[in-house]
Amino acid sequence: MYGVLMKESYKDYRILLVHAHPDDETINNGATMALYAARGAQITLVTCTRGEEGEVLVAGLSHLASSQEDGLGAHREIELKNAMIALGVSDHRFLGNFRDSGMMGSESNNRPDVFWQADLDSAAALLVKVIDEVKPHIMITYDEIGGYGHPDHIKAHLVAMRASELSSWSIQKIYWNTMPKSVIAAGIKAMKEVGSDFFGTDNVDDIPFAKDDSFVTTLIDGNEYVDAKMAAMRAHETQIALDGPFFALSNNLGLQIWGHEYYTLVTGEKAPPFDGDGRESDLTSGISL
Repeated sequence: MYGVLMKESYKDYRILLVHAHPDDETINNGATMALYAARGAQITLVTCTRGEEGEVLVAGLSHLASSQEDGLGAHREIELKNAMIALGVSDHRFLGNFRDSGMMGSESNNRPDVFWQADLDSAAALLVKVIDEVKPHIMITYDEIGGYGHPDHIKAHLVAMRASELSSWSIQKIYWNTMPKSVIAAGIKAMKEVGSDFFGTDNVDDIPFAKDDSFVTTLIDGNEYVDAKMAAMRAHETQIALDGPFFALSNNLGLQIWGHEYYTLVTGEKAPPFDGDGRESDLTSGISL
């Protein structure tokens, strides 16, 4: 990995990920999770909702949609379980019984049982219990806009950061998921070359989750585990289409686009090993055990 060897064993390290819906963890952190799990780290995933309001991409399962039988949440629990098997992660919990909030301004967003409407400190207290039990050295979640503005992503960020303040356990390093503009620009170029577009746009500045490359403090090279990530993505069948942009990018840019995962360190200090661009190449660097 950029000429720097990672530790052979991570069995004493504990990593907590806080995500909004099933499939978010795989898209953002699948290779990272698989890499550290394979090397022995304790990985704990907390998912804040069951994704009841998600779009159903499998025609034969369209009856599960919230507008029909409203059975998508239970199905996505199964998808998430299978994805975690693919990534080698055994410790997964739901934060509580919060419902998917849907997009801002939608009718579902106003329901009293959705995550967006939850009292911040009450929701954070549920996560504090997990933190106090697991005692993670590292936490990974979204940035302050939840990556792209989804209410549940924003709330997951708020809950994670608030819980880190309320917990008696001090998390040494906190990371926010980041996708650099240079990577998105490469994706747009590759898709244009085959006569397609990237999530409906051909301009990187129109992509809400694209951040300036200067935000990237850390790059995890999980290319050895990209097959596990692809298997986990396939497990989320209702949310990720096999002929959609994620797999199209794999075909046109090579699997590396999914093996590289990017982070912004917001709590703790950067520590070597660094890659050629001065980015951390190991989440556990600088951690005191």
